[in-house]
Amino acid sequence: MTKPKTSAASPPQVHSRGADFLLRKPLTATRAARIIASFTISATILAGVLIHFTDEQNFQNIGDGLWWAVQTVTTVGYGDHVPTSTTGQLVAALVMIGGIGFLTVITAAITSTFIENARAGTEDPESDAVPAKLDQIRARLDGIETALRDIGVRDRDE
Repeated sequence: MTKPKTSAASPPQVHSRGADFLLRKPLTATRAARIIASFTISATILAGVLIHFTDEQNFQNIGDGLWWAVQTVTTVGYGDHVPTSTTGQLVAALVMIGGIGFLTVITAAITSTFIENARAGTEDPESDAVPAKLDQIRARLDGIETALRDIGVRDRDE
């Protein structure tokens, strides 16, 4: 007995809709930095609220949680608020990794923008004309070679 075939068309996935939204415009270094910064800010706020509910003993209000999340994601870490519960420490680890990733990507995006601007300033606007000039020179040399051959043939015939 054979299994019934399932339809190849499946409903669109949520992540594909998100990717379509993000990739609607070309992805530049500046746009990537904005997307990552937005995601990091959202994750920081979420972590600040989440740490309050996972470790209420050390984070008695959401303000304390948000303060902790900001100093953790920016890798400052004053140490005035420290999670002691296992769940709180797990949240802290995720925020720390996110903060390191955020700083790395933002640094790379800024560097990439500097490099793009430097390249744009050093590119020669006439660089596209070089192949055309070479083609002209090649055509002239071909004409000169043909003329020299014709002169050589005429000299032999005389």
